Amino acid sequence: MHIAIAGNIGSGKTTLTRLLSKHYNWEARYEDVDENPYLNDFYDDMQRWSFNLQIYFLNSRFNQVLEIRKSGNTVIQDRTIYEDASIFAPNLHAMGLMTTRDFNNYSSLFQLMSSLVEPPDLLIYLRATVPTLVNQIQKRGREYENSIRLDYLKRLNERYEAWIISYNLGNLLIVDVDKRNFIDKPEDLSFVIDKIDAEIHGLF
Repeated sequence: MHIAIAGNIGSGKTTLTRLLSKHYNWEARYEDVDENPYLNDFYDDMQRWSFNLQIYFLNSRFNQVLEIRKSGNTVIQDRTIYEDASIFAPNLHAMGLMTTRDFNNYSSLFQLMSSLVEPPDLLIYLRATVPTLVNQIQKRGREYENSIRLDYLKRLNERYEAWIISYNLGNLLIVDVDKRNFIDKPEDLSFVIDKIDAEIHGLF
C-alpha cells in the first residue's frame, strides 16, 4: 500500500511521515532536501534555477514511486509527484520565474511520467494557514528557507486548495494543521491516526 502526505512548505509533512512510519511500522520515503544540489541556489536566484530544481524533484519523485510499487511494502511518502506539477511549477511560471518554454517542457515530461505510475492509495493533505506555516518554518531553522516570501507561501496555499478541491485520483484525508497540533500534542496525533485507520479499513 502507498500512503502519501501532501502540503505546503512547513505544514508538517516530514514530521507526520516520521510519526506514522513509527506508529504503523511503515517504510518511510522522504523528500530529497538535504542531498538536493539546487535548493540553496534556487532560493538565492529563483529565476535562474527554477527549471533545474523542478526537473530534479520530478526525477527524484518518479524514481521514488517506481521503487514504492516495486517494493511490495506499505510505504508512506513525504510529498507526491503531483504537487510540483500542479502547484510549484505553475506558480513559478505565473510569477515569471520560469519561462513558458521551460514550463511547457517540464509539463510534457510530467505528463509522460505520471502516465507510467499509479497514484497513492491514500493521500493525506495537511491544510495550514500562512501564519502556521511561517511559525513552523522558523522553528525548524533551515537557513535557505529564511528568504521565503509571505506572498510566495500565500500563492502556493491558493494553488494547493485548488488542487485538493479537484483531486480525484484516490482516497483523500484532509488534516487541519491549525486545529490539530500532532507535533506537540499526542491526543491530536491519536485523532489523526484514528482518521487514517478509518480510511485504510475502507480500502479493503
